[in-house]
Amino acid sequence: MPLQMKLSAITLDCPDPLALAAFYQQATGLEPHLKSDGDFAALNREDGVFIGFQRVDGYRAPRWPEQTVPQQLHLCFDVLDLDEAEARLLELGAGKPDHQPHDATKARVLTDPAGHPFCICRD
Repeated sequence: MPLQMKLSAITLDCPDPLALAAFYQQATGLEPHLKSDGDFAALNREDGVFIGFQRVDGYRAPRWPEQTVPQQLHLCFDVLDLDEAEARLLELGAGKPDHQPHDATKARVLTDPAGHPFCICRD
């Protein structure tokens, strides 16, 4: 019989938790979860799940699609308009790798300011 577990948090390693939380807050509209001491920040979803960001000394950003530093985590976000979402995310500091494995009309891979790859997908 499987355990009865409920997802409560997803936490990303990064060099600057406040900066990465600000990027995702502007991108998603999620509200801050906890006050930060600079080593941890988080954003809260309405269902109680939060996305956390924790400082890691010597952090090395993932190298995608190569695996010299594995991607570690991959988030996906549904959006109504891919072009609009991509433009806004790039404005906020996201990057766009040259390698795009999906049909560009359905999904795109971007990287957050700390280098984590994430997808935006047509809703």
